Amino acid sequence: MNSVEASRNLQVADVVCERIERLIVDGVLKTGQLLPSERRLTEKLGVSRTALREGLKLLRARGIIKTEQGKGSFVADLSGHGLASPLMYLFSSQPRTLYDLFEVRSLLEGESARLAALRGTEADFVLITRSYDALLDAHSRSLEASEHARLDHAFHLAICEASHNPVLVQTLRSLTDLLLNSVFTSVNNLYHREPQKRQIDRQHARLYNAVTGRLPEQARKAAIAHIQSICENLREIESEEQRLVRATLRLEGWA
Repeated sequence: MNSVEASRNLQVADVVCERIERLIVDGVLKTGQLLPSERRLTEKLGVSRTALREGLKLLRARGIIKTEQGKGSFVADLSGHGLASPLMYLFSSQPRTLYDLFEVRSLLEGESARLAALRGTEADFVLITRSYDALLDAHSRSLEASEHARLDHAFHLAICEASHNPVLVQTLRSLTDLLLNSVFTSVNNLYHREPQKRQIDRQHARLYNAVTGRLPEQARKAAIAHIQSICENLREIESEEQRLVRATLRLEGWA
């Protein structure tokens, strides 16, 4: 290969990088997802195998993809070290940060619901409907609370992805572990209480209908009201438990 060909392949490799990076930013390729085969990628991107391999090499160097022998190339985890980082550990270990997290959820998800109602495409609404139907279907099955939490979170994430704001989506994804913890807390404490469970179901329905009905302000208000309601219910449960402890101590005395 002469120097001109080598230079051209490097330029095309940059194009390959840019296109694959765009697919990742847009959420088409997700963290942990296996990249299509070389043959498929060369067809879709319209480049040679040599240029594709150079592009993938650049992506590996940037830490955007990782390659496993015999398995192929995967989209790397781009959110840092998640709960392994000291900051994330501190956040997850302190109960009071649960309510701080609900404040962040209210800000992020209120805006993402508004944008989803404004910008969502029919394809987005199909994906939101699938996640919503999966959540409804879970009501008729006996599932672990953690699995129900994942379905609940997937519904909210599908709405966020329909906002078509990659920074908003990646910010929400970076908090996935902490968010799942908060959703698990909600499910574990509220879903076995029939009045609260019915309230959550109604809130999800209002949110779903507002987003897919392209009602941005209603969608924003529905998302915020849902999260604030969960927060208030959890605070009431905490107060209820503290009252029970105090009453039990008075009843049994202090030995």
